[in-house]
Amino acid sequence: MGNPKAFLTIARKEAGYRPIHDRIHDFSEVEQTLNSNDRRQQASRCMDCGVPFCHWACPLGNKPPEWNDALYKGDWELAYRLLNATNDFPEFTGRICPALCEKACVLNLMDHEPTTNREDEAAITEHAFQENYVRVEIPQRNGMSVAVIGAGPAGLVAANQLNRKGYTVTVFDKNEAAGGLLRYGIPNFKLGKNVIDRRIKVLEEEGIVFKYGCDIDCAKLPEGFDAYIIATGTPTARDLKVPGRELKGVYLALEMLAQQNRVLAGMEFKRDELVNAKGKDVLVIGGGDTGSDCIGTAHRQGCKSVTQIEIMPKPVEGPEDPKNPWPEWPRTLKTTSSHEEGCVRRWNINTLEFLGKDGKLTGVKVQEITWKPNPEGGRPIMEPVGKPQIIKAEIVLLAMGFLKPEHPQYPENVFLAGDAQSGASLVVRAMASGRKVACHVDKFLKDKKSRD
Repeated sequence: MGNPKAFLTIARKEAGYRPIHDRIHDFSEVEQTLNSNDRRQQASRCMDCGVPFCHWACPLGNKPPEWNDALYKGDWELAYRLLNATNDFPEFTGRICPALCEKACVLNLMDHEPTTNREDEAAITEHAFQENYVRVEIPQRNGMSVAVIGAGPAGLVAANQLNRKGYTVTVFDKNEAAGGLLRYGIPNFKLGKNVIDRRIKVLEEEGIVFKYGCDIDCAKLPEGFDAYIIATGTPTARDLKVPGRELKGVYLALEMLAQQNRVLAGMEFKRDELVNAKGKDVLVIGGGDTGSDCIGTAHRQGCKSVTQIEIMPKPVEGPEDPKNPWPEWPRTLKTTSSHEEGCVRRWNINTLEFLGKDGKLTGVKVQEITWKPNPEGGRPIMEPVGKPQIIKAEIVLLAMGFLKPEHPQYPENVFLAGDAQSGASLVVRAMASGRKVACHVDKFLKDKKSRD
């Protein structure tokens, strides 16, 4: 490392967010960036550990010590080459990854000021695009073809890897553009869709064929390909079947998020089709990232108020969770940019009934609960506390996760990737799965060719 003691004198410095009064009026990315000098100083804080836990913790096997060192020394192109060697699309993870590497950073374990790996990653990649380090490379074809069903992060990574190996790759997707949940689930204020479009253009120039509006039945895959990768994600959201579910105003989270992203892309909807929070009291059920995205979107649509409820207990406040210590993921309270914009947050709340008048939602009956240990082991027992309460709401957004899809027995040349294989998980894990599956497909087809 150029400066192995920088962490002793240079404090962690994050770029931070745009001011709340400014950002809630548009859907532009909320995160700011540091100037190049500050960014290089932040990269210098990496200690180049003898055992780099960051590398171990990253599903992609990224090597922050190597590309942070290159960044600190001002070699942005080398930094990008090192980063891109393990991460196909660091412009995505640099914006939306929860940075497992930072939670594993020794500086985090020592004083909770890890190296700013995620922000460094984003900065390196943006610099690479600006300086044309991201070059179109068309490989020599090997005469075999692969179909990828689903253009989400797993499918895109698998397609990219196989294309580089010389396969003719065709990507089918049911939507009108590529990206999957990157495009239709994550709001623009976290990931601008121009970032996706920029990368798709490179993939197209390198020879990958994209076919949109193709809702493929995985039991009847398109003919003419040597292998298939099913990367259709987890399309079924977890619903809440309580009385009043049929009322107008109760929506799955993606009904709002996907529609808002489409509106921003220029698509038009009829007035009675719009899921819009303007002037309304909003209740978000679910305490994860999708729920947070609903909060930020509701604010930008002009909501009157937002309340978020979660059936599980409130996480520990602070950087450490004594019940879930290193090397496990710290289950601590997370406050996102959307929460900062204004939100009443409540935990240990169970939803009993959606209330309405003339077919329209007016409120939600909820019950405060507590969790008791199960004497027989297994899931704790939920017990009510006090009397039911009513939360006023004209819109409810259900953000309770997704159901793991079930698949039939496929032929030996059909492979699963990403959430379609594992169930809902992180984008970075889906991308890692795409790389792994691409290797399996490559080995399978080469073995088959040698046998033939």
